[in-house]
Amino acid sequence: MARLADYFLVVGYDLDKRVEGEGQGRILQRFPEKDWEDSPFPQGIELFCQPSGWQLVPERQPASFFVAVLTDINSERHYCACFTFWEGLDNSQLPKAETSEVDEVDEEPAVVQSAQVFAPKSLVLVSRLDYTEVFRNCLGLIYTVHVDGLSVPLETVIGNLLTCVIPIAGGSQRTITLGAGDRQVIQTPIDDSLPVSGSSVAQLFRQLGIVNVLYLFCAALTEHKILFLSSSYQRLTDACRGLLAIMFPLKYSFTYVPILPGKLLEVLSTPTPFIIGVNSFFRSETQELLDVIIADLDGGTVTIPECVHISLLPEPLLQQTQTALSMVLDPELEIADHAFAPPSTQPSAPKIQDKEIRAVFLWLFARLFQGYRWCLHIIRIHPEPVIRFHKAAFLCQRALTEDDFLMKVLDGMAFAGFVSERGPPYRATDLFDDLVANHVERIRQEEACPHKVMNHVKELAEQLFKNENPYPSVAMHKVQRPSEHSQNTAQHQTPFPGLDDVAVQLFIDHAAAKLKTAPPVVKAELKGMVPSGPPLGDIVDRNGNVMANSARRLEVVRNCITYIFENKMLEAKKLMPAVLRALKGRAARVCLTQELNQHVLQNRAVLDDQQFDYIVRMMNCTLQDCSHIDEHGIAAALLPLVTAFCRKLGAGITQFAYSCVQEHMVWTTMQFWEAMFYSDVQNHIRALYLETEEGEQQNHSEQQDGSGSGREISALELASEQNRLWPTLSKEMQAERVQKEESTVFSQAIHYANRMSYLLLPLDTSKNRLLRSSGLGDVESVSNSYVTNSIAGSMAESYDTESGFEDAESSDVANSVVRFINRFVDKVCNESGVTNEHLKALHTMIPDIVQMHIETLDAVHRESKRLPPIQKPKLLRPTLLPGEELVMDAMRVHLISDGREEATGLMGGPPLLPAEGAIFLTTYRLIFKGTPSDPLVGEQVVTRSFPIASLTKEKRISVTLPMDQFVQEGLQLRSCTFQLMKIAFDEVVASDLAEVFRKHMHKLRYPQHVQGTFAFTVGQCGKLVVEHKTKDKNQSLKTLSKNLVKSAKRTIGRQYVTRKKYSPPTWENRSSFQSELDEDEISVSEEVDQGSLTLSSTIRSSDRQTMSNVVERACCRDYQRLGLGTLSNSLTRSKNEPFRISTVNRMYTVCRSYPGLLIVPQSIPDSTIQRICRCYRQNRFPVVCWRNSRTKAVLLRSAGLHAKGVVGFFKSPNAPAAVPSQADSTSLEQEKYLQAIISSMPSYSESSGRNTLSGFTSTHMSTSDSSDKLRQPKIGALMKQVMGTKEDVPGTFSRGALGQRAKVISLSQPKVSGKGRNPSRGKWGSIRGSGRLSTYNPDVGTRLAGKESPQPNGGPSEALFLRQHKAYLYIIGDKAQLKGGKQDSFQQWEVVPIEVCDVRQVKNSFKKLMKACVPSSPTSDPSMSFQRCLEESEWMALLHRVLQVSVLVVELLDTGSSVMVSLEDGWDVTTQVVSLVQLLSDPYYRTFDGFRLLVEKEWLSFGHRFSHRGAQTLGSQSSGFTPVFLQFLDCVHQIHLQFPMEFEFSQYYLKFLAYHYVSNRFRTFLLDSDYERIELGVLYEEKGERKSPQVCKSVWDYIDRLNKKTPIFFNYMFSPEDEEVLRPYTFISNLKVWDFYMEETLSEGPSYDWELRGRQERVAEETAEKPDTSGPKSQRRIVWPCYDSLSKVVPDAITKLLQDLQSLEAELGQTSEKWKDTWDKIKTTQRTETKLESKPSFSSSLLMSSNLSHQRRSQGVYLQESGVGSSINLALDCEASATSTPVAGRPSTSTLYSQFQSTESENRSFEGILFKKGALLKPWKPRWFVLDKTKHQLRYYESRQDKECKGVIELADVESVIPGTPAMGAPKNIDEKAFFDLKTTKRVYNFCAQDSLNAQLWMDSVQSCLSDA
Repeated sequence: MARLADYFLVVGYDLDKRVEGEGQGRILQRFPEKDWEDSPFPQGIELFCQPSGWQLVPERQPASFFVAVLTDINSERHYCACFTFWEGLDNSQLPKAETSEVDEVDEEPAVVQSAQVFAPKSLVLVSRLDYTEVFRNCLGLIYTVHVDGLSVPLETVIGNLLTCVIPIAGGSQRTITLGAGDRQVIQTPIDDSLPVSGSSVAQLFRQLGIVNVLYLFCAALTEHKILFLSSSYQRLTDACRGLLAIMFPLKYSFTYVPILPGKLLEVLSTPTPFIIGVNSFFRSETQELLDVIIADLDGGTVTIPECVHISLLPEPLLQQTQTALSMVLDPELEIADHAFAPPSTQPSAPKIQDKEIRAVFLWLFARLFQGYRWCLHIIRIHPEPVIRFHKAAFLCQRALTEDDFLMKVLDGMAFAGFVSERGPPYRATDLFDDLVANHVERIRQEEACPHKVMNHVKELAEQLFKNENPYPSVAMHKVQRPSEHSQNTAQHQTPFPGLDDVAVQLFIDHAAAKLKTAPPVVKAELKGMVPSGPPLGDIVDRNGNVMANSARRLEVVRNCITYIFENKMLEAKKLMPAVLRALKGRAARVCLTQELNQHVLQNRAVLDDQQFDYIVRMMNCTLQDCSHIDEHGIAAALLPLVTAFCRKLGAGITQFAYSCVQEHMVWTTMQFWEAMFYSDVQNHIRALYLETEEGEQQNHSEQQDGSGSGREISALELASEQNRLWPTLSKEMQAERVQKEESTVFSQAIHYANRMSYLLLPLDTSKNRLLRSSGLGDVESVSNSYVTNSIAGSMAESYDTESGFEDAESSDVANSVVRFINRFVDKVCNESGVTNEHLKALHTMIPDIVQMHIETLDAVHRESKRLPPIQKPKLLRPTLLPGEELVMDAMRVHLISDGREEATGLMGGPPLLPAEGAIFLTTYRLIFKGTPSDPLVGEQVVTRSFPIASLTKEKRISVTLPMDQFVQEGLQLRSCTFQLMKIAFDEVVASDLAEVFRKHMHKLRYPQHVQGTFAFTVGQCGKLVVEHKTKDKNQSLKTLSKNLVKSAKRTIGRQYVTRKKYSPPTWENRSSFQSELDEDEISVSEEVDQGSLTLSSTIRSSDRQTMSNVVERACCRDYQRLGLGTLSNSLTRSKNEPFRISTVNRMYTVCRSYPGLLIVPQSIPDSTIQRICRCYRQNRFPVVCWRNSRTKAVLLRSAGLHAKGVVGFFKSPNAPAAVPSQADSTSLEQEKYLQAIISSMPSYSESSGRNTLSGFTSTHMSTSDSSDKLRQPKIGALMKQVMGTKEDVPGTFSRGALGQRAKVISLSQPKVSGKGRNPSRGKWGSIRGSGRLSTYNPDVGTRLAGKESPQPNGGPSEALFLRQHKAYLYIIGDKAQLKGGKQDSFQQWEVVPIEVCDVRQVKNSFKKLMKACVPSSPTSDPSMSFQRCLEESEWMALLHRVLQVSVLVVELLDTGSSVMVSLEDGWDVTTQVVSLVQLLSDPYYRTFDGFRLLVEKEWLSFGHRFSHRGAQTLGSQSSGFTPVFLQFLDCVHQIHLQFPMEFEFSQYYLKFLAYHYVSNRFRTFLLDSDYERIELGVLYEEKGERKSPQVCKSVWDYIDRLNKKTPIFFNYMFSPEDEEVLRPYTFISNLKVWDFYMEETLSEGPSYDWELRGRQERVAEETAEKPDTSGPKSQRRIVWPCYDSLSKVVPDAITKLLQDLQSLEAELGQTSEKWKDTWDKIKTTQRTETKLESKPSFSSSLLMSSNLSHQRRSQGVYLQESGVGSSINLALDCEASATSTPVAGRPSTSTLYSQFQSTESENRSFEGILFKKGALLKPWKPRWFVLDKTKHQLRYYESRQDKECKGVIELADVESVIPGTPAMGAPKNIDEKAFFDLKTTKRVYNFCAQDSLNAQLWMDSVQSCLSDA
């Protein structure tokens, strides 16, 4: 029973007190005066009576009523019903100050004169019950009695009100009266746990709408701040009440103030969540609240601030809830579209609707919390149940772990209250309990069908309605209302009277006495066991994550575990990867724990090392995927197992599995340990009571259950039974049970302290793992994620986050663990009621436990270190070069396969990648060495390496290894030696280590200066020692470099000191840079003139030796060879030579990037040169670099001109104004220079001795010039070759036709045009750029070939423009530079504008080429196929362009014209073209010495910027890698393929250079010019330092040394023709992709560091020497193209024979001669033999040439370098090729074959004459057949004497030899048995011997050969 009202108050306006101009209220009277004991009087009520503030008003307001809610300190709610009316005050009653206040209230001046103002007065009723209507009626009645002056005394009414007592719940109906002739009926709710809402919920939804209310609902549950605004107070209260009602069964436990007075607005900035209502009057004050959700009831809006994120209900719940709500609130929506609407679809009455909405929410909560009781842990039953909720398990079983909303709700205060209120198993139950226990199944089945849901909702609504209104027929209320009259004419009303305290108090005392005498009302509380509902296991969400084919996975896991315990380790190893993949799934993890459980006996399972290792790996993998809260309970299930599995390490030392699985977050999470502890305690307590019960009630339970104890009694059921019995037990029994439970909890706490120390103390206690990386230090961060470095490789020192000492002792680990365990113990023991003595005992025990454990661990750690680690393969050390040092030692990594398929097993064979091993960073290379992960090839070694200097791109990737469960961080490293390394760091590698590795790599890749590169740092220590010895020798060198630098500084003046090294402007900003550059350079050269005299005189004395050094440079030797000028000792010139060697640049002052000695025309003085050089970019003026020995035409090179137009180069635009004559003089000198070159040509001087104009016009006019006639056919041939003949002009090059047609020619349709029409084009129809590829204009070809080109209109051609003269000098210039130049028709030079490829183009093309050849990941996208990517890279197109220009220049030189190549800056494309031209024209450059000289001269001396283009230092890093030299080598490779007999060096030589020019192993290709090399002292050092042989500084010396040892660089087919000019095909279809880009040798890494190769072989031999006891070994071995080095495993025949010779000589103890000598001997013997026989017919049949080009010799004989076949395959039927024209052979090549075939007879195992059937329709012919066992082939010749083999049948291809049958046209009268057939893979050969015996012999011999193989 409870009082209806606790207090009654009258509150009025306080006339005496005003605070800051605001009125205040005060309590005038209060009854009862003294507080009730059970409910103290709430303070501050007067604020709530007038929430907007107390004010006087000029007009009477209508009476108002609302209910405010106050919460007291015990969080009890008090409902204050306020009834407010207004009483008039006379002015006389007001103190003076008050009148002004009225004025403030309303500004109408009239009011001030009025006699009356009105003050508010409130009647307030305070109650703990919420009966709004009853309160309204009671207060109204009091007011009516007062106003209408009824005869009832007010004291009586108030006395009755305060003494009225009603029941709280139980569904009774009470009628009350206050004694003023009134009657009211109060219905109490049936169940007071259900909230009473009236129609407030329905109203809330009507005001705000469904979505808004759902937002508020979720916000309230997830603890956000909610503020309601409305201008009505009662509505605020209703809205708040409604919101709380739909939150049932959760109770709101934060600040709850439905009506907040204006004075207390600062409450809104409280940090805690709240639900508050505020009058709209204060709207402006609420604007600045940043984190409050504001619901405006009047406007129907909900405003959510940006910074607030509300987690909404999980789908599909949200959707279903919305649907159900809209069906309740707006039933018409569903049928709005129906044609025939059903008649009744009105929504229910508000009261019913209210309950329906609440029913929807009840249904929602039933779904959210279904099965919650299965996750309650009961940890104490007596004296009081203590219950904990296992959140993780609940979330997991609901499959809602990821759900934000549910997580927050479960963490919230409301849910904590829910658990403590509803957790106890023995209590009264309500509607919600019933719903969750008994209707779950129904809810699940119906959830998808809205109508069934509605039916259920209606049923629930009915129950809710019934709960509030148990008696439907309510008797009418009868309450007096004030009469209309008294309301209106209340002008002169009496104020509310003071009441008689005594009278009221008497009433109250009287009632109290009555109550005391009355018998107590005993309400039978219906307690009972709370049903738990179906267990959660069955109701996992529909979309529960059952993994696909999980049964198969579980099978794999079970099998693997079985294998492990049966010790079938190989089987287990094979299954392991699959198991680790399967363990990602929860089912498999659960299965693992169950399976392992079966192998534990008496809490122990001892394993051997291998088993232990596998079990630990599986456990780690399982835990890896568990989150820190362990929602699947996997860690919980593994916890007992990790303390069970162990292995013996030594005498009495056992290592348990827990020491290897500590790496997981879950062990440092307090929540996990608590949940574990509680579930264990629950099990023990359950066991405790089960025993007692089984003892006492054995029989009883049998009868009760009927079926025996069919299912296990859950702990909650047990507890409820115990609670029921508790009151019946005696005191002793009760005490005994309490004590038993308490000691159970205590013993568990000790057990857990042990367990936690096991899992928290690391094996190596010196590593303070925990403190460094987990939140053991502080409670808040306990749940933070925590990742550690593995025990093995962790580099981290032990830092103590708390004490701040570095390298603290191991006790620190102990301390932190002790602190963690102490905190745990405190928490759980307090919650589960352990006595203080026990708690103290625990605290003293814990440090001892930890200390003991540390001691045992130390022993284990010691022993486990001695164990060889099992799972990781041994790290293989790479062999290093002499002088190469490790920068970072082995880091365990996995090499992942990239887009290349060869090594991954996709092409057949087991996969070599991924491989596991280590990566080593040395000063020179990056090396991976390891073994494949696949067990089938586990014994192979995989090596992949590249020079660190060739690294072009590095990016971070994350990799999931197929073998392991971890996602690892990795790196993808790309190298310009066409290598890609994708590595994933092993988990033992600390992440900071990986970072250190990257930093070191960057440092090595981009050193500050060139001197930091490997070529300089190698063997550093040795170098210093050497310096001392050679000091005096190098004196002159030192002075030279000193003088050079000094004089350069002096000459150049200021600006070169600041700009130490001139770096040319990039392409992009060249034009803007131009002007300052010109002035700069001009001003520099101005000073040179004065300085040059003194310069020479100073230098002479000190540098005789230096000059001799310079003379020894390569270019000088070459100039002398070409007869371009000699340098006699006195440095005088021989006047009769046309050219001289100029020393103008010896100090590198004229052109920084040119060599010191240059070839210039004899007639040009040095001073002119200094002026001319300014016209050219980078001062690179034209110099001669080669002369054709036959035609004496010269090849010049220079940079492009500064000026824009062709003739514009005669005007120097930026000349200083002071020297007006300079421009003219420069242009004249320029012209004079070109003229001097022309006049040096013999053809020129022949035709006209004097340089007069008439002289050379007449020469050119006579078309019958003899020299021209001679040249015509050759140029014609060139043009035909370049363009095809006139008849078959092909179409433009089409994409995608790559390699389909042999004759794809990139030409556009010829534009035939007369010269007159298009004069600005120059005499040359340019090699036009047609988009991507440049093309020739055929017009030029015909003109040069002496044919006339007809005018387009068919008229006669104009002789003047089309005279067939040929210019003496062609200038190949850049088309972009030569626009708009007019050509003087009388000049003897002609400009050929061509389109050159930009450096950027090369750079981008190369990037794409790398991605095509070495893709980073496999792709199935057809648009990304290799061919497509190759084409898109346009690399081939660039090669085509360079080759095309080169061939053109060759042709021009060959016809006697000189050519000047003057492109870009003269150091990229110019160098390529000039070098290729010399290579094609001069056979000398196709030898070893010549090629070296060519590269030294054109690339090194003439300043190709190797360091800049190769991005070798930090400074050039941004410019990126541009492989101009590689492009040149690729062109050489293309020419080599087409002319295999013209080159002394092999393809391998080119690859070797391609690799080492970026590797920085040698100094040869470092720095940008000779000047820089001298400055560093690199250029001439080689001579002085030859004494340190182990380090080769020059790549050439290295090649020389190597070439002496092995024929690897030699091309056996080298047999050059004298003076042959090569003219390769240049069309894209003729070009092949260089295999350098594609091949790789995984067995040993790149083969270009030859020392490594030798060492590896030595190691291999050493291992092979051990006696091999195993059975007979097969002679065969598998050769993998991507793994083995083919040239080594399958060498070509000659190399093999040379190797055999050497090994035989070594066996016989002879000194083996050099291979070259052997080879030369053999060659000479062959030559003499051939001369004797002089049968040239061989070469004619061998060298079949195409009739396209007579000059080309085809590769009929071709020993492929890769050595795929060791013999020469020739066409068997020569007749087939008889149509092609044979070429006259030369004796040198006539016996190429006989070099392989010694004439001795042992090679011929069996020989004789056989008849052989020719091809189809060919006759049988007798041939001499030789069966050769050593070569394993059957050869045949025309006759016995014949040296020339007609054909070869490889016995390797022979499948069978069988007796044959005579065929058509066989030789007559021969025995049938003499026929036999030889079946090969390609065809069947029919043979016929002389007789059957002979045939049998042949068949046997062949058969024996086959079986021998």
